[in-house]
Amino acid sequence: MDSTEKGPVLVATEADDITADMVITELNLRGVPVVRFDPADIGADLTVSARFGTCPAPVTGQVRTPSRTTDLDRLRAVYWRRPIWPSFRHLGDDDARFAAAQVRHGLGGTLYALDGPLWVNHPLRNAAADYKPAQLAVAQRLGLTVPSTLVTNDPEEAREFITAHGQVIYKTLRWTPYERDGVPVTGWAEPVTAAEIDDSVRVTPHLFQARVDKVADVRVLVVGRRVFAVRIDSGLLDWRKDYSALSYTVVDLPDRADKALLAYLDHFGLVSGSFDLAIDRAGDYWWLELNPNGQWGWLEENTGLEMSAAFADLLTQGDSR
Repeated sequence: MDSTEKGPVLVATEADDITADMVITELNLRGVPVVRFDPADIGADLTVSARFGTCPAPVTGQVRTPSRTTDLDRLRAVYWRRPIWPSFRHLGDDDARFAAAQVRHGLGGTLYALDGPLWVNHPLRNAAADYKPAQLAVAQRLGLTVPSTLVTNDPEEAREFITAHGQVIYKTLRWTPYERDGVPVTGWAEPVTAAEIDDSVRVTPHLFQARVDKVADVRVLVVGRRVFAVRIDSGLLDWRKDYSALSYTVVDLPDRADKALLAYLDHFGLVSGSFDLAIDRAGDYWWLELNPNGQWGWLEENTGLEMSAAFADLLTQGDSR
């Protein structure tokens, strides 16, 4: 059977996604058919139709775009990249909330019900792996070195933790879109002192973490069973603040860390993920976090690592059965 007979890869992502473009280019080189869509296009530019309980297959139906149509029971893989859900801003608040919920549970629920294609990654598994407290606990169980961390909305406990550990950083528990005076802002990992803690901490849980005396960071991309590790030197506490200050070196992880990260993905049922680690002055590796669907395209551009080809190989193989 050639690559076209196995069915297409369904790519769910926003319109301007250069990383997805890189993977689709590799799939095209392999002669693999691709159907790309964004949930935000629901309506004239995106149609879903599915039937349940009337055919031998649990789910039958189609996804249709202006240029492509695919049968749901013929998909070889689903690359769930960076889809945007519609917000229906032209509707009133109640109607918009209702319509958005119907899309998530209609289109999303139909796709989530598919168990034949390979998912990279299944959105529900991504969501389960996206809680930082759970990440920390799993990492420690698998033998990875985890910085001392406190999650609390108790100001006094926060002050005690910071005083006990000296150098402590604050991290958001979940990135969310945020604006101040109409200007988008983001939450970096930042130093925090006991004197900065006030009663506003009670409003919501906060994550405080003992600062690792690091000499470099490591971003690790796992695709299937392939591991790509890149050392990032910057001198910055949070290297995401200034990409122009970064330098990159391809490295091999210690065998123990390599196996632990693969076991980590297996624990959550993921086939890919982007891990952030830190290296201390003794050369030891520290766990920081996992992004189940993290960015990696800029690393391929700066190192030449064949990351997009690895994704294309995985998606070409497809079929979770």
